[in-house]
Amino acid sequence: MTNRPKIYFLGSGMIAVPVLKALATAGGLELIGVGTQLDRPAGRNRRPTPTPVGAAALELGLEPERIASVNDPAYQESLKLRRPDLILVVSFGQILRAPLLALPPKGCVNIHASLLPRYRGASPITQCILNRDAETGVCFMAMERGLDTGAVYETITVPLDHSEYASELEFKLGSIAAEAAPGILGSICSGELVPVPQDSVEATVCTKIRKADGLIRWTGSAHEIEAMVRAYCPWPGAFASVRTPKGVESVTLIRVNCRRELSGRPGQVLRADKYGLVVACGKGAIEILELAPPGRRSMSAVAYLNGLRGEIPEFLPQ
Repeated sequence: MTNRPKIYFLGSGMIAVPVLKALATAGGLELIGVGTQLDRPAGRNRRPTPTPVGAAALELGLEPERIASVNDPAYQESLKLRRPDLILVVSFGQILRAPLLALPPKGCVNIHASLLPRYRGASPITQCILNRDAETGVCFMAMERGLDTGAVYETITVPLDHSEYASELEFKLGSIAAEAAPGILGSICSGELVPVPQDSVEATVCTKIRKADGLIRWTGSAHEIEAMVRAYCPWPGAFASVRTPKGVESVTLIRVNCRRELSGRPGQVLRADKYGLVVACGKGAIEILELAPPGRRSMSAVAYLNGLRGEIPEFLPQ
């Protein structure tokens, strides 16, 4: 291609922000537009708030298109007039149907936050932390009708050390994808990169996260619960029901340590004093370092206990 490839960007989530910023400053590509989800009510006042991509686009001096449906024929006609060579999709949140997939001559490419075919679907970052995987990564995938089933142009592998929170890993993977995206997209548009079909026999699928997924069941092992705390940050959080003198409340665990050498009845409080708060699990125990009571900011476990004035909290079994 003699001219710079024209790239149209579809994204919404935080992981897409560094990729958008990289494309906006890439010399070898022309970013011809940014599409994102509609503004959503947020905060106590429920004010309409742009997506992370929408906010980033405005900061870059770009006017994002807030799209109710990318499969609306009127929207696709307007997009066709801009003649994109390739559409890049990163954490967008809508399913692209066949007419849109066929619109750009170089196709639609998705950046997916897993080592495909592992973790096709909506929650790959959460799942790799829950399963304590040794590695994860990002894939540049040719989009087709199936759920993350397309052939893969490029895979970038990232080692894990079992200390990452989902929010941190999302930022890390987004930054890695951003660094690689301009070169990879250029090679796709020039025909230098040829996608390799996935091995569907090895495929696994992960579903959308629900609020209820964050409920801690103390019959699980300490390793499982510790992974939940990291995997469900910031949403829905790993939370437990606690009975205090004020009644039963739900607290979200923010930082914890595994204490494999300790044991007790699941949910039993093994320590609750100035040295900390330790709760027994099905195997081992969890030392709670930081937690967030309902409607309040996070605090140390010791500060939480001080607020109970010597009463021992009771963690309810689930």
